[in-house]
Amino acid sequence: MEIWINPACSKCRSAVKLLDAEGADYTVRRYLEDVPTEDEIRDVLDRLGLEPWEITRTQEAVAKELGLKEWPRDAAARDRWVTALAEHPKLIQRPIITADDGTAVVARSDEAVRDALSR
Repeated sequence: MEIWINPACSKCRSAVKLLDAEGADYTVRRYLEDVPTEDEIRDVLDRLGLEPWEITRTQEAVAKELGLKEWPRDAAARDRWVTALAEHPKLIQRPIITADDGTAVVARSDEAVRDALSR
């Protein structure tokens, strides 16, 4: 499994701590440094079963600069959202764990981390 983290994020640190406590075999991806491509973001969205606006941190300064709250949230705008996430990875909700079974979870709670571990 892989976990996308920002080391400055307390939820990310908690998720990593729980993975370590459970003896999980995982890879850390510091997604602000190792920025996911648009295709990788689309893949993770498919694995999550979510749309890009559902994993976008709309309170970030760059989100406000881009006016994301006003962007359409429909199929026609999906690529625009994915491009914004790839160009501004700070907008991506974290942490995201890609599970071994091909699914993924936004692991903002201990329950979500445990869910990923059970897959």
